[in-house]
Amino acid sequence: MNIGQAASASGVSAKMIRYYESIGLIPKTIRTESGYRVYSDHDVHTLRFIRRARDLGFSVEQIADLVSLWRDRERASKDVKTIALDHVAVLERKIRELQDMASTLKHLAENCCGDSRPHCPILEELASEEPLPVHAKADAKFGALGKA
Repeated sequence: MNIGQAASASGVSAKMIRYYESIGLIPKTIRTESGYRVYSDHDVHTLRFIRRARDLGFSVEQIADLVSLWRDRERASKDVKTIALDHVAVLERKIRELQDMASTLKHLAENCCGDSRPHCPILEELASEEPLPVHAKADAKFGALGKA
C-alpha cells in the first residue's frame, strides 16, 4: 500500500510516517521505480503500535525503546514494565502540577469580584515578582484579601 493508504489504515498521518522513517523509528520502506513508498501490513501494524504509544503520551525515545522490546522475542517484561511505570510517574507529577495550577487559579478567581472596578487579584498575582503559589500556599497568602 502507498503512504496515504498506510496513513489511513494506521491512524498516523503521512507526514508523521515520513518523520518516523527519517528518525529510524520505523525502517525505511521499499520504493517503487518511481520513488513511491510501499508499506506492508507489518509496517501498518508497527505504525498502529507507535500511534497507541503516542496516545498514551510516551516520548519518541520511549517509543523507540518499546518498539525495540516489542520486536525482541527474548525481551524481559520487566524492561517494558519499567518504561511504563517511569512514564506513569511522570504523568502523575504532571497531573499534580496541573491540579495545583487549577487550584491556584480557582482561588485567585474566587478573590476577584469580576465587576467593573479595575482592582483584580488575578492580574496582581501575575504581575508579582514572587513565584506563583500553589493553592495551599495561596490560601495563606490571599486568605486575608477576601473578595476585592
